[in-house]
Amino acid sequence: MGSELKNKRLSDDVFYGIQKEVTQQWPTGKDVDFKDAVEYHKTIPVSKSFSAKLAAAKENAVTLIQPRAGVALAEKHIELLRFLEDEGEADLLPSTIDSYTRLNRYKEAEAGIEESKTSGRSMLNGFPAVNHGVAVCRHVTSSVRNPVQVRHGTPDARLLAEIAIAGGFTSYEGGGISYNIPYSKNYSLEKTITDWQYVDRLTGIYGEAGILINREPFGPLTGTLVPPCVSHAVAVIEALLAAEQGVKDITVGYGQCGNLIQDVAAIQSLAALTEEYLGQSGYKGVNITTVFHQWMGGFPPDEAKAFGVIGWGAATAVLAKATKVIVKTPHEALGIPTKEANASGLRASKQLATMLKDQSMAHIPQVKAEADIIVQETRCILEKTLELGGGDFAVGAVRAFEAGVLDVPFAPSRYNAGKAMPARDNTGAIRFMDPANIPFTKDLKDFHRQKLDERGAFEKRPVSYQMLIDDIYSIGKGTLVGRGNK
Repeated sequence: MGSELKNKRLSDDVFYGIQKEVTQQWPTGKDVDFKDAVEYHKTIPVSKSFSAKLAAAKENAVTLIQPRAGVALAEKHIELLRFLEDEGEADLLPSTIDSYTRLNRYKEAEAGIEESKTSGRSMLNGFPAVNHGVAVCRHVTSSVRNPVQVRHGTPDARLLAEIAIAGGFTSYEGGGISYNIPYSKNYSLEKTITDWQYVDRLTGIYGEAGILINREPFGPLTGTLVPPCVSHAVAVIEALLAAEQGVKDITVGYGQCGNLIQDVAAIQSLAALTEEYLGQSGYKGVNITTVFHQWMGGFPPDEAKAFGVIGWGAATAVLAKATKVIVKTPHEALGIPTKEANASGLRASKQLATMLKDQSMAHIPQVKAEADIIVQETRCILEKTLELGGGDFAVGAVRAFEAGVLDVPFAPSRYNAGKAMPARDNTGAIRFMDPANIPFTKDLKDFHRQKLDERGAFEKRPVSYQMLIDDIYSIGKGTLVGRGNK
């Protein structure tokens, strides 16, 4: 492992030296002017600040709704976003970035833009912000009423961050772990953590100039049977890495697992753990909010059944008091949704958010008990990570993945051990069939084994890998727990 990696704020010399290289990666980089960008952000109304809107939602205990969406051409993208805020009643807006841009393949993205112009439909699966540049990004962000966030999946997101923030986006998603391990095979963690330190330092520098930019690590990871403690550990580490670089507004996330008690407990414990570790590390004045991602796995192809999954996710987010919920569409099983389908998923979620806004499950004893389990599990991972790093979470994260202390189920990265095996218990909560090298106490290991033995006894079959397979496809088939032939 490279000895240069540390969880230490980048010096001005290092940051600005890298910046010169980053902004030369594509011609639109030359249009980034920090002082001009700061002055531009000062003209953006508070109503379009992601940070301000999240802070108000947290204070008032309401859950905001946000879709995913993005197309190749700017005017079409604006049309889409306006439709989602008007017809879908979205509180927050996205600009989902295309796959070429996520891989820094800007020439292919440029070709996709040209093909989109001639074909009359988007030939990219998102908005190519780098190719469009600062001025076009400002046109997009100024053409809608609500705050707009960049959502993507980029291991090296430095140029995208420079252009997007200068272009008026007030929130930026991702992180050096969460946009590597679940998305890529061959990117080293040393490289992506270092690259994302740059993104976080850029965000910190804007903050020091009076411009608060929200940062959001990607919570669901692979979105496939990820136990809360694993995603929580990654979220806390990425929050700590961001805070070291001066980030003052962080939204930590979690992907729906499906068991109501576990999901509510997960959101409650995530906020508490993040604030606890930030405080222990001496980071003060960091605003923490939460995002709940509706079900990230397979969806039923039947539209009415898909709405059932969407409604369950929306209800869970509101009962957990998540600050916002990322909404799915009833066409998840069919491919890229129409704007109408996207809007209908939003309206369904808005209905639940409005109906349930005065209700909470946070103080139910079962929720508190589950939250306590999640906290214990997450602390086991984080404390071992810190130990492996000699007190440094950046170094520790790399070593934790090497040792399997951090192990994300079904991640494609060759830097992920892939040995820990999850499965649902008899109530649908996600447990570990085999925690492998995740450093749980004996009591925690016994707890997981007991929960899965209860399911095995109910189903009259041994606890085995087949349960895991059944669970992966269960929601698409209309159940939460994959009962096999029962």
